[in-house]
Amino acid sequence: MIKDPHATAAALLPLVGGPANVTSVAHCMTRLRLGLADRSRVDDEALRAVPGVLGVVEDGASYQVVLGPGVVGRVTTAFETLLAAGRIGTADDRADGDGRNGDGEDGGKTAGADDASVTPAVAPAVTPAADTTADTAADTADALARRGAELKARQKARNATPLKTALRRVADIFVPLIPALIGCGIVAGIAGLLTNLRWLPGLTPALTALSSAFMALIAVFVGHNTAKEFGGTPVLGGAVAAVVVYPGVAKVTAFGTALAPGQGGVLGALAAAVLGTYVEKWCRARLPGTLDVLLTPTLTVLVSGLLTLYVLMYAAGEVATAIGTAADWLLTTTGALAGLILGGLFLPLVMLGLHQALIPIHTTLIEQQGHTVLLPVLAMAGAGQVGAAAAVYVRLRHDTSLRTTIRSALPAGLLGVGEPLIYGVSLPLGRPFLTACVGGAAGGAFVGLFAMLGTEVGATAIGPSGWALFPLLAGGGWAVTAGVYGGGLLTGYAVGFLATYFFGLPDGAGRPVCDPEKHEPRPADRPGPRPASPR
Repeated sequence: MIKDPHATAAALLPLVGGPANVTSVAHCMTRLRLGLADRSRVDDEALRAVPGVLGVVEDGASYQVVLGPGVVGRVTTAFETLLAAGRIGTADDRADGDGRNGDGEDGGKTAGADDASVTPAVAPAVTPAADTTADTAADTADALARRGAELKARQKARNATPLKTALRRVADIFVPLIPALIGCGIVAGIAGLLTNLRWLPGLTPALTALSSAFMALIAVFVGHNTAKEFGGTPVLGGAVAAVVVYPGVAKVTAFGTALAPGQGGVLGALAAAVLGTYVEKWCRARLPGTLDVLLTPTLTVLVSGLLTLYVLMYAAGEVATAIGTAADWLLTTTGALAGLILGGLFLPLVMLGLHQALIPIHTTLIEQQGHTVLLPVLAMAGAGQVGAAAAVYVRLRHDTSLRTTIRSALPAGLLGVGEPLIYGVSLPLGRPFLTACVGGAAGGAFVGLFAMLGTEVGATAIGPSGWALFPLLAGGGWAVTAGVYGGGLLTGYAVGFLATYFFGLPDGAGRPVCDPEKHEPRPADRPGPRPASPR
């Protein structure tokens, strides 16, 4: 548990190469995300050893330090403060490079001497030995610089795969929207609960309006973030994507069918903004400056807007409908098996960062059906992780450091934030990560089984899971839905605990290597002959 975010930030900054090596700073729910000028200047092992750091992850575009929920925001603020101070100090040092120190005194002069009395120093003669030493140092520095550049290029090439690049861009587009999705989803859950209980009928319409307004305009935010990510003008991306949700599109006919406002949803908005960005770049590369101001935004909106109306909205609408149909069929027809697979594989997806690809699918389902049926199933992976961590806590009762880590990370795990437990407990130990996946598979199969029996469990927003997902549950009645979801959590806890307790740790784990009272080796471990076994 990080108690002093400033001390943590101060420890992290030099280990990532100092202020000059940091090009950007951001954070998500659990990770400090840094852009780096030179990856080779980072000390990975020392970073992992900093108290409170749960792990490090690299996706090619950013270097991510896992700190956990709540903590990461405070550390990021402190880190940005230190970064700004460090850059100011570096600039001051450069300004003082004319021979004066920070106090305005002449660093290279004798105290009390003025400029006229200073005798220029005679440069010493360079001997052949000194010249050779200088050349050797220069050659070594050049070799190290070339080696660092080669390592950076290889690392960048290894992480610049099309899949990783696409997932990074998806994350950069949708992750900033998650706080609004969480807030609006919780408000929607409260409104639904009040409606079912028939309480405060005068307030529920206002709550419904608050929760629905963002979802009605989410296409605009997706377009804005997409254009920003792809190097276009964000407001033009939002303007092009806004046509997707404009009520007047109902008067437009494409492929013989009248369009519906919101058709294609976030997928259509994303495609429209990407197209708009390429149109904008094409125009800016060819039009002179005097025409660029007027024609570039006009052509961007006109060309990409028309193509969005007559092509992209229809195509994206078909894809979105197929996603909703596939998700419903998957759980109602093969629910137990689908839940088993999805719940069991989600932790590895989180570890690799591939879970970001599911954000547009969740958002599409929420737009179409009012909730996503996939999130409650995937949330069972966190339950398996909690059960596995509890088993490690029980078995390794003499490992005080690990037990402290589990105690600090377990509350976040119960609320659905699994990264502290992944990088701090199960993944470093190895086998508990696999048994946690077994627990997640069992919980997912439980929820999927009830989906086959007709009890659908959905979530009105993405982001939270674990116990934090209860206010967001939707489906066939909140009480029944909450009962099924709670049963899945308990199943994941139990199976994750049992699988880890009996199979997730090597034989003898948790037994002290010495007598805890006398601090002496156990009798069986003492040197010398063993007593004869009775025949």
